[in-house]
Amino acid sequence: MSTLDENRGDGSDLETAEKIILRWDSTTCEEAKENLIFQSGGDRDEVDRYLRAVDEVQRHISSISVSDEVKPATSTIQIAMARLEDELRNILISQTSTFEPDSLLLDSSLSSSSFASSSRTELDDDYSVTTCDEDEEQQQQQQVDLRMIGAGYSRECLQVYGNVRKTAMETMFKQLGIVKLGIGDVQRLDWEAVEVKIRRWIRAAKVCVRVVFASEKRLCEQIFEGTMEETTCFMDIVKGSALQLFNFPEAISISRRSPEKLFKILDLHDALTDLLPDMEEIFDSSSSEAILVQATEIQSRLAEAARGILTEFENAVFREPSVVPVPGGTIHPLTRYVMNYLNLISDYKETLIDLIMTKPCRGLECTNDRNNPDMDISQLEGISPLALHMIWTMVMLQFNLEEKSLHYKDEPLSHIFVMNNVHYIVQKVKSSPELMELIGDKYLRKLTGIFRQAATKYQRATWVRVLNSLRDEGLHVSGSFSSGVSKSALRERFKAFNTMFEEVHRIQSTWA
Repeated sequence: MSTLDENRGDGSDLETAEKIILRWDSTTCEEAKENLIFQSGGDRDEVDRYLRAVDEVQRHISSISVSDEVKPATSTIQIAMARLEDELRNILISQTSTFEPDSLLLDSSLSSSSFASSSRTELDDDYSVTTCDEDEEQQQQQQVDLRMIGAGYSRECLQVYGNVRKTAMETMFKQLGIVKLGIGDVQRLDWEAVEVKIRRWIRAAKVCVRVVFASEKRLCEQIFEGTMEETTCFMDIVKGSALQLFNFPEAISISRRSPEKLFKILDLHDALTDLLPDMEEIFDSSSSEAILVQATEIQSRLAEAARGILTEFENAVFREPSVVPVPGGTIHPLTRYVMNYLNLISDYKETLIDLIMTKPCRGLECTNDRNNPDMDISQLEGISPLALHMIWTMVMLQFNLEEKSLHYKDEPLSHIFVMNNVHYIVQKVKSSPELMELIGDKYLRKLTGIFRQAATKYQRATWVRVLNSLRDEGLHVSGSFSSGVSKSALRERFKAFNTMFEEVHRIQSTWA
């Protein structure tokens, strides 16, 4: 039993407590400067004696009102608080172990090695959060915190705690590859570099939210349980890092729109959507509401950016200006690009069906205006707005291809060009179950009809003149002794047919 316990209620309690505190005053004692009270494998009895000494001095201060009597005790408690501040800093630093981000970025079973711990709490099916167990170090930290807060040193306590944990947080962010980038910095990067950063950000954000932020909150809850500092402490530590984390997707959400950005923007949107339920649990107080609002607003802006890009893509397909005919009437690069793009869109249909809520704003009434594309929406009832946008894109592609076909000097080749491209579109739709489900049979039948019309035009433009060379007009002769077919005329007709056929073969055998 300690001296304080033996003499409880005796006047010597305060004197004994002051001696214990002064013995650990690092400003006057060299041994106290070199050693720690709270250290791994240290003297547990000495820890208990020091804490009881602090309690005794604080109890004495609370029980008296004469200022002359309070001053010496106040001076002692100030020495104790300075010592506890140093001890708390050491405990916190010792609890911050080496963080290994690579395994977390690659492994779906996430755990934070930055927090001294032995217990794991499942946050969801894919990720787990590791937090500090109720071990001896944590109990000591709680005891120090409670005494500093009880003595009116909550600001100093939070400052020490916050500084150590902020430093640890900054280190973890650097190791995860999350660096401070302003919106302007992100927007000045080449898109190829941004794509790499997006992939890295998505993996890192899962670790930050589901491991780092969640574990930090649990740590604060365990250390400051039942105090007003519980929420304040957590927000002081993570606010700056959280804002830094979401700077990057915010910059992407307001950057210049272009078709090649759509799919990475959707990846960002899906990642945020996936993380929002976790964030709602972590940032559930009024003081942390701003972070949740920011993430939600960024998600909304990413969704709007995706909608805008889809509309701009449709317009770009319609306006694609190339006029040089592709050799041999083969597949136009625009056709390949558009169909591959639509194929990728179909891979994101679950997301886009939720985001695309309105129909294309133009061309939905059949006007039969040869100068503008149109689409009879009455034949496409019951399909989603996303499917309508995709069909509308194909309508504009087909309209543009018809315009490009007019640049061929050889009329049959212009029809071959249309046939090849429409056939490619149909086969591309049929080869993708997701795309086929969105486009549907009705529009596919319309495309097949366009192909047949082009085939008929090709046949007429190519073979009518050739076959006319075999007509029987002028072949029959009549005379006084005989009548019938002129052999010389027939020979000339066959010769003309062969010449025209060979010419068609010579020219069209080079076509696709």
